[in-house]
Amino acid sequence: MERGEPLFTKEHTWVKVEEDDTAIIGLSHVIVEELEEISHIELPEVGIEVEQMETIATVEGLNDIFDICSPVSGKIIEINTSLIDEPNLIVEDPYGDGWIAIIKLSDKEELSRLMPEEEYREYVNSIMEIEEEYDEEGPEEIY
Repeated sequence: MERGEPLFTKEHTWVKVEEDDTAIIGLSHVIVEELEEISHIELPEVGIEVEQMETIATVEGLNDIFDICSPVSGKIIEINTSLIDEPNLIVEDPYGDGWIAIIKLSDKEELSRLMPEEEYREYVNSIMEIEEEYDEEGPEEIY
């Protein structure tokens, strides 16, 4: 993995590791499209220690409430306070201004458990194919 390239979880969060071993965390376009519009976000507190896949934030969209899990373990050193007044930045720019938090990594080995973008796209496509099959044939035909 090259520094700065996003890595993804199956729970649709991404992380970009910077030169100083900090990690920027956000939500992928897949879940953002499902949420459509975000009306509220609960951000984590700066200074807390989090474990990989621990819930660190919650967003409320038009159709759902979604827990945001941290793709890595470490200490939260910054949050995107712009999201408090403009939570929809996550929808408008999920890989840019819509980032959620920055974490100081505590275990770089965890990065090997995450998916590079190409693998994540394949994962998402496989899920969409299963959902389309389910919608067309119903659960009895698939399982």
